Amino acid sequence: MTTLAKLPVTVITGFLGSGKTTLISQLMQNPGGRRLAVVVNEFGDMGVDGDILKGCAIPNCPAENIVELANGCICCTVADDFIPTIEALMAMDPRPDHIVIETSGLALPKPLLKAFDWPDIRSKITVDGVIALADAEAVAAGRFAPNVAAVDAQRAADDSIDHDTPLSEVFEDQMSCADIVLLTKPDLAGPDGVAKARAHIAAHAPRPIPVVEVAEGVVDPRIILGLEAAAENDLDARPSHHDGHDDHEHDDFASIVVDIPELADPADLVAAIEGLAQAHNILRIKGYASVTGKPMRLLVQAVGARVRHQYDRPWSPTEPRAGRLVVIAEHHDIDAAAIRSLLAPTPQQA
Repeated sequence: MTTLAKLPVTVITGFLGSGKTTLISQLMQNPGGRRLAVVVNEFGDMGVDGDILKGCAIPNCPAENIVELANGCICCTVADDFIPTIEALMAMDPRPDHIVIETSGLALPKPLLKAFDWPDIRSKITVDGVIALADAEAVAAGRFAPNVAAVDAQRAADDSIDHDTPLSEVFEDQMSCADIVLLTKPDLAGPDGVAKARAHIAAHAPRPIPVVEVAEGVVDPRIILGLEAAAENDLDARPSHHDGHDDHEHDDFASIVVDIPELADPADLVAAIEGLAQAHNILRIKGYASVTGKPMRLLVQAVGARVRHQYDRPWSPTEPRAGRLVVIAEHHDIDAAAIRSLLAPTPQQA
């Protein structure tokens, strides 16, 4: 790459818990000879994914090449956050060969593509491709709608309602904007679930889009890097539910941070999260916990009632052994008091 060539950027989008961080950590380990830089945009007040990726840093993607933006949607903070971050990465020595942007699971990708038309950077970078991840099991089950039956009943009862639920719109916008869709966790979905997910994506895609099954984030980098799509110049082929709007809202979703006490048994936290997801339509929970007698920090990732946890690294001597979780849901499902009482009960409640 010459200094006059545009720096390629790959946008990784996908619904909450679809496996974006896992995919990027695998790319960092196998970048196809490229020196990568990674920008992580979190939804909520506490960053998790950036810390996970920094723990995976290697010479071709060192920790200083991993930037976390947790101040909101980067396409809404272009001048303050996005442009300075891109300029700083481009000024690094050695300069990255490729930038990967992990969007928030709640992000609409098209406004981000429009941000690449910003005068300060449009002649210097190009969107090499948009990669959308879709959880095969969740898509097959229609989980991007919090309660499909209730939505259908409401639509049938009120002729004035003729739009999708917010989660469905986010999902369809992500698929519509994609150059390639990665169908993740196919083992959990099974052959029938994968077939249903593929059929749903094909039915809602504005054009034929390649769909590739991916387990544990492992994919040949030649499939998703080096597409040369120049997506910033191809916006008309990527329709959105929000076309025609000058801005976009994030008020449909909310998040809170919950401090949790040290655990005697991780199974207790898993049970609490499962109950919370069923009672309050929680979309996503992620964060860390401290387990009594364990020197390692427990990483917790939940999508709905499906919870995964693993010990990711030792606690640092300089950090408190404190558990914290980010809880994300649609705005009307956030009941902070109820959530905290389930995840961090007082001794009287326990």
